[in-house]
Amino acid sequence: MQITYLDNLKPATGQVISLYESAGLPRPTGDYERIKEMYQNSDVVITAWDGELLVGAARSITDWVWSCYLADLAVRDGYQGKGIGKRMIEITKEKLGEKSGILLLSVPDAMEYYPKIGFTKVENGYIIYREK
Repeated sequence: MQITYLDNLKPATGQVISLYESAGLPRPTGDYERIKEMYQNSDVVITAWDGELLVGAARSITDWVWSCYLADLAVRDGYQGKGIGKRMIEITKEKLGEKSGILLLSVPDAMEYYPKIGFTKVENGYIIYREK
């Protein structure tokens, strides 16, 4: 399996929806326009491809000099556990440079994953949940 990583391509919305559903990522996959806007408004999108199949995506929002919010990290079922997510985060870090940190909110199933790839759990965060 040869995985190709791209940092200059925002995938088609249908590809993203298929990826998220396969990965089990809880996103509004029934709302095509919302998924489309999520990607249009992202600053850094790293994708992983097995041929023409989108097998991974890391989507981030950043100011480039202080903080970067890793909004989504998804790897297609059957491709998980092969280092694809870790590599997409490494590429994200390379694009950001040394000035910006990365923060994220984890889905419950991934809480044990992030410390394994270099993230530090923090207890000093807050959230205002979306209404929709």
